[in-house]
Amino acid sequence: MTDRAPQPVDRQLPTEESRDLLALVREIAQREIRPKAAEEEDSGRFPREVFTLLSEAGLLGLPYPGEFGGGEQPYEVYLQVLEELAAARLTVGLGVSVHSLACHGLAGYGTKEQQSAHLPAMLGGGLLGAYCLSEPAAGSDAASLTTKAVRDGDDWIITGTKAWITHGGVADFYTVLARTGAEGPKGITAFLVPGDIEGLTAAVPEKKMGMKGSPTAQLHFDGVRVPDARRIGEEGQGFSIALAALDAGRLGIAACAIGVAQAALDEALTYALDRKQFGHPIADFQGLRFMLADMATKIEAGRALYLAAARLRDAGKPFSRQAAMAKLFCTDAAMAVTTDAVQVLGGYGYTADFPVERLMREAKVLQIVEGTNQIQRMVIARHLAGPETR
Repeated sequence: MTDRAPQPVDRQLPTEESRDLLALVREIAQREIRPKAAEEEDSGRFPREVFTLLSEAGLLGLPYPGEFGGGEQPYEVYLQVLEELAAARLTVGLGVSVHSLACHGLAGYGTKEQQSAHLPAMLGGGLLGAYCLSEPAAGSDAASLTTKAVRDGDDWIITGTKAWITHGGVADFYTVLARTGAEGPKGITAFLVPGDIEGLTAAVPEKKMGMKGSPTAQLHFDGVRVPDARRIGEEGQGFSIALAALDAGRLGIAACAIGVAQAALDEALTYALDRKQFGHPIADFQGLRFMLADMATKIEAGRALYLAAARLRDAGKPFSRQAAMAKLFCTDAAMAVTTDAVQVLGGYGYTADFPVERLMREAKVLQIVEGTNQIQRMVIARHLAGPETR
């Protein structure tokens, strides 16, 4: 094998603490995540013990306040942690992003009493969360959701079905958006629902193209009784809470996409430097060198885009348009880079003996989750030209 294997990403980090944090993440990824990724994805095994380890290491609550057990890290650091985790295994990187998404509502809109009661366990107590917005008939049009929450004294009774729930059936808590009022976005309220509550059941997980180790399932709410003390924000505020969470979550998806793309480039480069044809490493041939150059350029551009959006968020400035751009560009880049990585490896790239075929399958879902890339284009266009007039 060549000794010119790819080096770790040269990251621009704001503090020595953040540099130490990324070093810790790389060590965990190399020791605990990457070696088992291919086998466990192939068998569909969910690595719950890895999330327990990440919680113990303080990596499940990085962007949240220290007073509740969070890591108080800026988003530009948190997202680079996600990128490293996703490069090792997307099931883990995306899982951490989804967990952070599930914590967003309570951290941003909950009362101090709610935050003190629940956030420490959610951020660093070994719990794992999930986010329940989509439904079988309400995907991109999330405001048309029909899961209902009806007031009953000091409780709410939730009835309905949620779909495409990452960690569905294995999560310890769910942030659930349900209809408490009239049709449309103003009739939706958010709730924090325990995973083991009576009346909540999960369907058999979906059989997916990729990310087979990450359970994605429908959740059925059959008269689930939740106390009003678990309502997040005001009645009717749920949809705005959901949109705020999705802005941040899209940056998580962008970072995960660049992690997957970086892993694919690393595999392709190592192979191209080692594989010889016509007496030379195939990396010597100009056509292939140009492919590698284009792959690396897409990755650098995507990383710069998601970090620029993250820094806006950290500065308290609007970042919704930039988050949509980052999600759109980074996930499209991941699909292109992983496809090219398979091409670089040729026939070997199409086999499960090398990880690039898995990375290609995993990249596809990132163009779909947390708002399809067609929806991202709509969001960007609305920022540019205003709402549609039709």
